[in-house]
Amino acid sequence: MGRRRQGEPESGRAAASEPIVNESRTDRLRIRAAWMYFVEQMTQNEIADVLGVGRVTIVRMLAEARARNEVKITIESELSEIVRLERALEKTFGLQQALVAPLTDPNADPIPAIAAKTGMFLSDAMKSGTQVGVGWGRTLFSTLPFISAKSLSDFRVISLLGGVGVVRRYNPAEFAWRFAQIFQGDGYLIPTPAVVDSVETKIALVERCGLQEVFEMADSLDAVLLSVGGIASATTFSRGGFLREADREALLARGAVGDLLFHFYDRNGALVDHPVNSHVMSVDVDRLRKAPVRILTSGGAEKTEALLGAMHLIAPTILITDEESARRMLAVDGGQV
Repeated sequence: MGRRRQGEPESGRAAASEPIVNESRTDRLRIRAAWMYFVEQMTQNEIADVLGVGRVTIVRMLAEARARNEVKITIESELSEIVRLERALEKTFGLQQALVAPLTDPNADPIPAIAAKTGMFLSDAMKSGTQVGVGWGRTLFSTLPFISAKSLSDFRVISLLGGVGVVRRYNPAEFAWRFAQIFQGDGYLIPTPAVVDSVETKIALVERCGLQEVFEMADSLDAVLLSVGGIASATTFSRGGFLREADREALLARGAVGDLLFHFYDRNGALVDHPVNSHVMSVDVDRLRKAPVRILTSGGAEKTEALLGAMHLIAPTILITDEESARRMLAVDGGQV
């Protein structure tokens, strides 16, 4: 079964002996390592490069997987399907890592599961000395209860979008501020409407109202945390009163499939030709792409095209979604199910 590697264990197929729902980061890495080694027939050095650990660590993980009886002739655990989807997403879209949240019901609202998976990831990923730019939306707001609070030194959170004009539960300023509080960091907001009436107004606000510094901070972000919105049905944008139905129809006619920080784009990740893209008070996409870590967390049937377009628009390094959304993305773009 594949090539034999000198000094490495005899190959077989990997399995987890029982489902792991709230697995630790160490458990996840071990299962991923076993999957890549026994199923994908990758070398230990190749796995070490993908997971960002040393080869000795991989050897230890594989030995521990066998000791735990996680490596068998068959794949028994439902977790194996999740790992398969994660690896397929990583390969198809060139991701550093994909995290897929399981759903008990294919028709269930995926946001709670995605939020829980995202919150657990962020609890481990956020470090002292990090400067993080954040978006907004229901998915991101729902992650807050799942993030483990801790004190991080020199931790900065920059809201990447102006605040909405009406106080609502889901708005950019609220999420950025609460996210910063969880880690006892500093929060930087863009105290403007999300969308203004003209390019001239936008320039005046940035250059004359002290916002230039906040926008310039986006040039040195260590990470961005983003979600996408759909456009085929009512979106947070339209519910906020910023997008008229005529605008939505015009965007659809020009091929828009979704928005990222109110930047509307098509299936190929290109911004569509519409005034809203130049009137939005948010950090531009080119700046976002400079961040070495780009986390995208979203899911749902209405966001499949938006997610696929975002793979080109923002080129995320980390994608967090649910298993049904993962299957839809792979079926459309990767020819898999």
